[in-house]
Amino acid sequence: MLFLFLWCICFGILLTSSASLVSPARQANNKCVLCPMVTRSTLSVKTATTLRGGASDFSSSSQPAEQEDGVTVGQSEVVPTEDNVKVEAPTIISPQPVNTGSDSRGKAFSKMGPGAKFPPGILRSMLPSFPWYVMPDYLTYMRCIAVPLLPVLFYYDSKPWHTSLLFGVASFTDWLDGFLARRWDISTNFGAFLDPVADKLAVSTGLILLAGNNNKIMTVCTAIILAREIAVSALREWMAQRGLRESVKVGWQGKCKTAFTMMALTVLLALPKEISSTAKVWPWIQIAGMGLLYTSTILTVTSGTVYFRAAAPILMERE
Repeated sequence: MLFLFLWCICFGILLTSSASLVSPARQANNKCVLCPMVTRSTLSVKTATTLRGGASDFSSSSQPAEQEDGVTVGQSEVVPTEDNVKVEAPTIISPQPVNTGSDSRGKAFSKMGPGAKFPPGILRSMLPSFPWYVMPDYLTYMRCIAVPLLPVLFYYDSKPWHTSLLFGVASFTDWLDGFLARRWDISTNFGAFLDPVADKLAVSTGLILLAGNNNKIMTVCTAIILAREIAVSALREWMAQRGLRESVKVGWQGKCKTAFTMMALTVLLALPKEISSTAKVWPWIQIAGMGLLYTSTILTVTSGTVYFRAAAPILMERE
């Protein structure tokens, strides 16, 4: 019994003396990064793999940042050990708020694209719960609904300016829906298809109504504009089948042509069907409207020529 007691005392003295031989700096470097009470030598490859979620690659290659529950986990720090084993200690970056688009911006903002303007404007601030993201498509639908109303007002309403006002509002929505779609970074496939269709329906209806007034010059301009629209639409469809739709996309000349045509029709639809010889204002308004129409007719021909010249190499090649 006494021998066992003396042996324990000698073993304790031996441990104390061996610990004092290790320098304080080495003891500090030998501590584990994750827990100061555990030395690095006690960490095995299996323990390091468990800390990294089962990862077996301890190389120093960069890892992309990942987000889990709002916490960003960055690149791991590679720490060398005494046994030439590289242990990766995960570096935790401060949590970052995740933008869900449903905070102070309102629920409707989450439906808009990532490039939508923030903070919202006056109307969107006053009505945050209104579905603003569907407004461009609704404006296109309203323009389509206005098309059958144009001949009704033109033939059965005694005030021509009613028809002109309806066509002018419909033309303004053509610009407004595109402006809102770009500002809010939203677009739908059906809206992108219906927007040019609604424009062509409104313009064609206005031209046909004015050409029916036995105006020979108006009839010639109508025939030129409609023929160009049909030809360019067929060209774009043919090019789209070959995957070359971008080569005949709408350019600035086509947009100018549409703008001048809509302004000309808005002015001409406001004229009375019969202008008396004593009228002083209406003849000048008619001259202004016809000048806009002539300009749109010229732009119609030049813009159509640009599209066909761009598609000429494909049209002329032999299979």
